[in-house]
Amino acid sequence: MLNENGTDAVLGTTPEQRNASLRASATARRHFVLDTNVLLHNSQSIFKFAEHEVVIPLAVIEELDTFKKNNDETGRNARAVTRALDRLRAQGALFEGVVWNEQGGSIRIARCAPSKEFVREFALDLDKADNRILAVASELHASGARTVFISKDINARVKSDALGIPAEDFEHDHVSSDFLHSGYVVAKVPGEIIDELYDERQLRIERLAEYTARTPDGVHEVAIEAVANQFVLLIDELDDHHTGLARILADTGSAIPVTGPRKPVYGIMGRNVQQTMALELLLDDDVKIVTLTGPAGTGKTLLALAAGLHKTLKEERFDKLLTARPIMPLGRDIGYLPGDKDEKLSMWMQPIFDNISYLLSTRGSHVDERPESRTAEQRLDQLMATGRVVMEPLTYIRGRSIPHQFMIVDEAQNLSPHEIKTIVSRVGDGTKIVLCGDILQIDNPYLDAQSNGLAHCIERMKGQRIAGHVSLSKTERSNLASLAAEIL
Repeated sequence: MLNENGTDAVLGTTPEQRNASLRASATARRHFVLDTNVLLHNSQSIFKFAEHEVVIPLAVIEELDTFKKNNDETGRNARAVTRALDRLRAQGALFEGVVWNEQGGSIRIARCAPSKEFVREFALDLDKADNRILAVASELHASGARTVFISKDINARVKSDALGIPAEDFEHDHVSSDFLHSGYVVAKVPGEIIDELYDERQLRIERLAEYTARTPDGVHEVAIEAVANQFVLLIDELDDHHTGLARILADTGSAIPVTGPRKPVYGIMGRNVQQTMALELLLDDDVKIVTLTGPAGTGKTLLALAAGLHKTLKEERFDKLLTARPIMPLGRDIGYLPGDKDEKLSMWMQPIFDNISYLLSTRGSHVDERPESRTAEQRLDQLMATGRVVMEPLTYIRGRSIPHQFMIVDEAQNLSPHEIKTIVSRVGDGTKIVLCGDILQIDNPYLDAQSNGLAHCIERMKGQRIAGHVSLSKTERSNLASLAAEIL
């Protein structure tokens, strides 16, 4: 915004002064050439390079124009970027570079065409937008400027490296999947500490300060800290069969013993220590957001649905059980589906139907008092007809408020950090939300294990009093599924 004298209301300089400052410091800064997919992933990415120059090739602007009509996250980001550039346009000529912060960070649109030398030397097909974008980076690099090509496309980064241009992924919102919060640690301690945990029904964290814990994979050593709702698996240093499981309470500096539910939860009992941890969080009404990760068959969705049915139908803590999952096909899409919204959605929600049908069957739950003549499918249909169980797509969640519900979002690894924020911010009073997914099994082409919304949520929510997380690793679906996960 400019004042009456032509100076910027925030920076206190005229556009001419800022552009002169930009040219004077051009040799000392780095120049980041952004690929289209970076802007589609994060609309604020152009403002994440502090005192350096962001270069946006004109081919990127053309590609953004093709995405701006989309109704998904890419369309929203494309529109947000073009609006931001339009605001900057009022401060100066974008092709010369516009300074946007006090550190001298600038944004420039590169409108140069590939040189004959570039075409002759590399023989790239300039009908492809990726090659025109790389041509801009190559020209800038050849001029002597400290150039870095930023792209989320692995092939584009490989091509950039082949052209001799340094290339990097956009890592501003990355979360290290190698050091991602697992929800629990393993510590070897004297047997009397385990006995104290169960005899006193609590254990001060200071009692564990002198012992070093390890991450569940046994690779990294970590200190035992008072992280709210983190579990500590205690193993007797003299007897591996003498163990204890503790959960750290928020704001108390103490841990309490975890024994798991005494009765099956809709026919489900924890088959391993990780599932016991998960049920502990799922059944605790004080924990409002639970994240569960793990490979296929570890029981993430089944445990969440069992707890949701128990809390909704048995304890009546919630008005309804709401389940949702992103519309993200695996492999080639089969095209449009016939029918109304519910009929279209039934294909996408079939994994949820399968799990709930199992839980409602006599095989899954032995406490159902309804007549044996009624099938699990009939019971599910009745629950859906009465509104106690609701299945919805995430497409229409923006703007909603969801109170007094047990909400489960499956396949959450296919959501971006912004989409996760949008969903969690819909949670109303008295609602509990569970996010399930496998961060190593992502179908969204714009996300990976470090940039997906589920990993982002796990790391940001770590240590919050109302948040809990467990990473499951052991497949419990069947012996065959376990064998397949191990050797295939």
